[in-house]
Amino acid sequence: MNKAFKALNDPTRREILKLLQEKDLTAGEIADAFDISKPSISHHLDLLKQAGLVTAEKQGQFVLYSLNTTVIDDILGWLLTLKKDG
Repeated sequence: MNKAFKALNDPTRREILKLLQEKDLTAGEIADAFDISKPSISHHLDLLKQAGLVTAEKQGQFVLYSLNTTVIDDILGWLLTLKKDG
C-alpha cells in the first residue's frame, strides 16, 4: 500500500488514473493528453504498475493500460478504518 500512496502523490499520475477511469488506453494515447515526453509518461506508468494501480496487457504491438480498482478498494477500505464513528 505504501507504493500506492507514493504513486498517488504525483499530480500527473493522478491525472493518468482519471483518464483510465474513462477507458483503457495505450501509452501513446495517454501521452497525447499531456505536455510531457513519452519517456516521462512511460516512467509514470511503470510506477503506477509497480504500485498495482494500473494493469498492462499487450495487444498486438501496443500495450493497453487499465485502472486496477482492486487496489483502490483496498486503500478506501483501509482509510475507512481510520474514520471515527459518530
